[in-house]
This record gives sequence, C-alpha cells and structure tokens, in this order.
Amino acid sequence: MVAGRKMRVDTTVVEKDIHYPTDSSLMGDGVRVLTRVMKKVAAKVGEAGAKFRDRTPSVKRRILEIAYASRDKSEKGQQKMKVAYSKLLEATSRVVEQAKKFSGEIAAIIKEDGQAALQKAKQQLDEMIPRVQQVMKQTRERVLRGNTRAENKIVSVFEPDTEVIRKGRASKPTEFGKMVKIQEAENQIVTHCEVFDQRPSDSDLLTPSIEKHQALLGRTPDLVAADAGFFSAANEAKAKELGVKRVSVPSRSTKSAKRKQEQKKRWFKRGQGWRTGCEGRISVLKRRHGLNRSRYKGTQGMKRWVGLGVIADNVINIGLHLAARR
Repeated sequence: MVAGRKMRVDTTVVEKDIHYPTDSSLMGDGVRVLTRVMKKVAAKVGEAGAKFRDRTPSVKRRILEIAYASRDKSEKGQQKMKVAYSKLLEATSRVVEQAKKFSGEIAAIIKEDGQAALQKAKQQLDEMIPRVQQVMKQTRERVLRGNTRAENKIVSVFEPDTEVIRKGRASKPTEFGKMVKIQEAENQIVTHCEVFDQRPSDSDLLTPSIEKHQALLGRTPDLVAADAGFFSAANEAKAKELGVKRVSVPSRSTKSAKRKQEQKKRWFKRGQGWRTGCEGRISVLKRRHGLNRSRYKGTQGMKRWVGLGVIADNVINIGLHLAARR
C-alpha cells in the first residue's frame, strides 16, 4: 500500500480554541479568573483573610468604553480609547495586587493546616498573575507607547504558548495556534505529522522529512515534492546526497536559465502536480477531522488532537484502498 517511492510534505496552522485576542479582552479574562478564585478563597477563609473587593463591574465598563471608542478613528476617538485603557490598566493592576496578597495569605494558611482546596487556589493564582502582568505590559507598550513588538507577547491567558502565525492566506492572514507538518507517501497515506513548539522555517524541514521517511519506510524516496517555501540549494544537494533521484521543489527567485529549464521538465511539473494533493489532504484533515482548531488544551493536547485526526484519516484511506482492490 505504501512502497515509499514518493514523498510530499507541506505545513499548515492548527489554531488553538481561543477567542480573537485584544488587549482589553485579555485583561478581562485575567480579571475574571483571578476574581473567581479569590471569591472561593474568601468564602472558605471568611473574615480571617484579606478583605475581598470585586472590581469585575468596573473592568467590564472599561472594556465597553474601549469597544465604543475604537469605532471612532478620529484623533478624539483614539484619545478617548487611550484614557479608557489607562483606567482599565489601573483597575487590572489593583486586582493583580489583591491576588498577590491572597496568594501570600493562602501560603501561610497552608503552612499551618495544609488545606488541599486552598493549595489548588494558590496554584491557580500563581499561574494566572504573571500572565495578566504580561498582558498589562504589552498593552502599555502597544497602546501608550505605540510599540507593537513587545517581548514575550501572549494572545491568550488560557493558552499562553499560542503563536501568532502569518502564512499569507488571503482569507485568514493571521492565525493563532501552532505550526503542523503533514508528510505523505503514495495512496494519500500520511506517514508522519509533527506539531512544533516554535514555528520553524519550511526550508529547515525538508531534510529531516526525508530522513524520517527513510527511518519509517526503510528506503529513500525516488521523488520528493514540496512547495517553494522548502527550497534551498543546500536542501536540494542534501536530498540528492541522501539518494533522492528527483527533487521537485521550485525556486521562485532563481535567475539561472539552467534552473528555469529544469523546472520546465515534464517530471518536475508532474511532481508539482502530485504535490498539490498535499494541500487537498490538509483541507480534508481540517474539514473532516477537525484540524482547523484543536479542542484539547495545551501543546500536548494539540499533539493528541492532530495525531487522532491523522489516524482517523489514514484508517479511511486504507479502507478505501483495500475496497478498491476487491
């Protein structure tokens, strides 16, 4: 079913299950979580702990003010939005300071009697506080200082490892998730998939993909096909060194007449025609098996989600291939 004579590879983005991130909505998320945990702690500890003040209504009002002000693109509207953001930052900062006090008091209580419920609350507070502080930092940089390149930017307080990825798609220029590699052999069988912790360049993936193909199938493919993002002269030389006879990876920027002639050959064009099937496979994985958005939490959850989707697709294709043989 899979002889391993051909290999094609492409990358896509699997989005995290998060809402579209704005600075105000991220602070709203953080305040909501911190307030919810502190309410539980206050109910458990009572008057013995720090006095709890719920600033959620105030934060919600500021978020609405920002939403209304953002519709006005005039100088006056932008100034209103900056004022609203300053008030939101102040309210959020007070919630964070209160959460720090609660965390400190919980630590003292746990030391005395080690209540498990409070240990969980402290863990939640200690996890969320630095995330909210990072959101506040990047908001000050973007809104008040005009710097959109803040370090360690996060786009979700629930999925802080989410990356901002721009693949150049007209329908969705910016995506929030993780880069995924899909690698196939004959008969539409996915031989390998990988979710990357940090987005790599496509050109760094071609040689490892060939080596993975060799390790899984015990042979070097005769044909390797990929899009122009995977091209580099070093990649092509390494592929041939590994034993690949035909490398159908186009160079869009070449000025070499010899290279242009090479890319016009029939085998090269047929290889590119076969490569486009990888885009179709990715589309099927997204539409039929849910790889457009991971419903599992965290990077490990996404790896399970992608792996299960690929297994399901392979089972279908193996069944169709076996049925066609009868």
